[in-house]
Amino acid sequence: MSVTFISAHDALARMAIPLGTPGGFSTVIDARSEDEYTLDHLPHAVNWPSLNNEERIAVGTMYKQVNAFEAQKHGAAMVAANIARHIQREVLDLPKNWLPLIYCWRGGKRSGALSMVLGQIGFKVNLIEGGYKAFRAAMVEDIPKRVAPLQFKVISGPTGSGKTRLLYALADEGAQVLDLEDLACHRSSVLGHIPGQPQPSQKRFDTLVWQALRSFDATRPVFVESESRKVGNLSIPESLMLAMRDSPCFELQLSLEERVALLMEDYQFFVHDPDAFCNRLDALVAIRGKSVVDAWKVQVATGHIENVVRDLLVLHYDPTYASSMVRNFTQTGQAMACVAENRHPDSLRKLAKLLVKNQG
Repeated sequence: MSVTFISAHDALARMAIPLGTPGGFSTVIDARSEDEYTLDHLPHAVNWPSLNNEERIAVGTMYKQVNAFEAQKHGAAMVAANIARHIQREVLDLPKNWLPLIYCWRGGKRSGALSMVLGQIGFKVNLIEGGYKAFRAAMVEDIPKRVAPLQFKVISGPTGSGKTRLLYALADEGAQVLDLEDLACHRSSVLGHIPGQPQPSQKRFDTLVWQALRSFDATRPVFVESESRKVGNLSIPESLMLAMRDSPCFELQLSLEERVALLMEDYQFFVHDPDAFCNRLDALVAIRGKSVVDAWKVQVATGHIENVVRDLLVLHYDPTYASSMVRNFTQTGQAMACVAENRHPDSLRKLAKLLVKNQG
């Protein structure tokens, strides 16, 4: 049997090598249940559950209500059947030099059983000591090391100025971009929840951020939007937040009417679902007062959504954002003004080209 136990730190280092290339792994296999995999998993991992969601619950219940011996017997039968299906589906056509990396929660029975069978077939199997739990600890420890050499350039500007659109334009121009709102599936404001797109778990977000950080070239700057500590319900890693707050700022400026029009475009789901918009406005009652929010709701109900968006910008978002920037971003006072003619792609593309040209 050819099974090699490797530390989480070694696995993390070798995962910098693209899958399928010399020195790297052929496949990363998560042997946990579907729900555990969805909560978070190693980059590019595929899910081969040794016990699926229902089986894991059934075995756990038997362990508590009957005894460990009966639970282990039934669990073993389920694991054996699942491993057989994985081999039938995925392994029969693989060459002998296929090199998998396997893990489960703690590197115990579930990944061990799969590793043993694959090793007995003749594959050289790598198994993470301590499993996902150890890998996550190593990854969290590695994030500050990934942040340290990077040069961040912060795109600032009030709500609706087109910061996200500018990030897209920068990416199209070949710049390195860290889009935290995209990774978090949230637009980073009280009204920032995107209908039908739940946010990932905090663990998943951390992994996505780490994966993005390790892809950057430290000799070139990384453009990122000015964010608060949380994007929706998710916290930005502390080392990354501190680095962003101490980085040069580029303030995107757009006229108020263009900002209103931009938000009407980007938040179409609120335009088409006024009730959902009114429900989200309730989150501002504690800050703006019930009478103000009720007046906004009346305007929404009568089709005057643009007026409400304008009020939200002038009365709520703009003052909040300005004070937050002064308080948290050390170089906001020296921010370079980036004036956009309008909200349209050509205007933001011009700014992106200018920023890329002068990114040294």
